[in-house]
Amino acid sequence: MDALDILTDLENVIPYFQPIFSADEQRVIAYEVLGRYRSDGNIISLGPFFHDDQIPDEYKYEVDQLLVKKALERALELEDDVSIFLNRDADLLMYRHGEPFLHELMAFEKKGLNLKRIVLEISEGNYEGDIDQLDHLLQYYRTYGIRLAIASIDSESNFIERIGQLSPDIIKINLQALKSNATSTNFTDVLFTLSLLARKIGATLLFENIEMSYQLQYAWKNGGRYYQGFYLQPPVPMFVERDALKGRLKGKFHEFIAYEKRKLEAIYSTAEFFQNKVQDIVIRNKKVNYEELFASLVKELDQIAFRMYVCDEDGFQKSANYFKGESGWSTQIEYIQKNWSWRPYFLENIIKMRNERKGILSDLYSDIETGDTIRTFSYPLNGNDYLFIDITYQYLFENEQLL
Repeated sequence: MDALDILTDLENVIPYFQPIFSADEQRVIAYEVLGRYRSDGNIISLGPFFHDDQIPDEYKYEVDQLLVKKALERALELEDDVSIFLNRDADLLMYRHGEPFLHELMAFEKKGLNLKRIVLEISEGNYEGDIDQLDHLLQYYRTYGIRLAIASIDSESNFIERIGQLSPDIIKINLQALKSNATSTNFTDVLFTLSLLARKIGATLLFENIEMSYQLQYAWKNGGRYYQGFYLQPPVPMFVERDALKGRLKGKFHEFIAYEKRKLEAIYSTAEFFQNKVQDIVIRNKKVNYEELFASLVKELDQIAFRMYVCDEDGFQKSANYFKGESGWSTQIEYIQKNWSWRPYFLENIIKMRNERKGILSDLYSDIETGDTIRTFSYPLNGNDYLFIDITYQYLFENEQLL
């Protein structure tokens, strides 16, 4: 696709619109504007045009402004609560200090378009300009009510740092990484961090590139409020009926809810199993030392646990580790007096166990030493000491609803 062909045929530069659906309303709440070029009856994406470093910024800007203008003319016919997402490369955004772009938006404001409906999706890519000037411009736009979205999980190492600096209204997460088994585990870990960060700064998670049902379920489960992708609706040249997928999404959500309920019931039942089993063993071995207690626990939990130890309420380890390796169970005395209070939720769980006088089954996490995905059952032995039993991945795998 030659750039000059496009620049001399701007009439065939047209906007396409990809709907964005909400979890709470199960309807279209926004459209992302995508550039297309009509050539000999074919519709061609303008993505390569905008990503070509050989094409001057002024050419890209001319085409982009035309797309924005055509898209916003169409957006005037939408209901007032439907937002418009406009993609903007950081270099292109800084063209002429961003003033012409803002003037174009303000011209549409005079036509009745509330600028609070505009979501500026910024892609910094390989931006090498002054980052402070860029941030200043973005904050200036926000004074007009324009919202900011930042995309997405990729190879950029400073992504989370930029979220902290910009405090975007929307964090857009690309689900392409879920297609690879090699990256999906790390992706999930990073996403968990992002979901916590989004909650702290009051941002909304939008999941894009949803192409299969399991990706929609993943987005729903991981706190996604907004969804976008070919599985729901591909980009189209016209606006769609807002409630077109309401019945389908409701049905999917019922499936997801039923699955999560079964999973939560399984987790609850497992916690009860460990509570009754461990409580019975502890009561029967109330007067023995920790080594003897571990030996009694192993008789009943040999195929379930791989590590046991006791800590006081401040997280200092009072026993050695009782650890199951390839050659069987062994004692690791070097762990005595190590402190684990720095671990997330450690002190919170101690207080909870002390007050409720019952054990807790942890969520899934990666073990620091083995790297395996595990859960830990914690149990209050007395007023000061707490037993921790690490459960093997194999047991979780055999009881798949625990994963």
